[in-house]
Amino acid sequence: MSEKVYEIIEVAKATGKVRKGTNEVTKLIEKGQAKFVAYAADITPKEIVMHLPLLCKEKGVPCAEVASKEELGAAAGMSVSTASVAVMNEGEAKQLIADLATE
Repeated sequence: MSEKVYEIIEVAKATGKVRKGTNEVTKLIEKGQAKFVAYAADITPKEIVMHLPLLCKEKGVPCAEVASKEELGAAAGMSVSTASVAVMNEGEAKQLIADLATE
């Protein structure tokens, strides 16, 4: 599943728009601007990203956990790791997100 999530982020980065960082992601979810959210499981402390799945469920935003913050950062085009990424504009990743949501 993580591979599909990384693919969604890479495609959305290339053809749409993504934002990185838990504070930014949280704001986008609350404003209803996030179309998809991914967060890393290897974040310490866990409290940094614990609220994201609950907030996504409340707002009806597809959300997925990935194993590695390093790989999540790389998928988002960063040279550093990141705790979370939100897709604002899906671009060509729209169908990939829909497919992941139905699994």
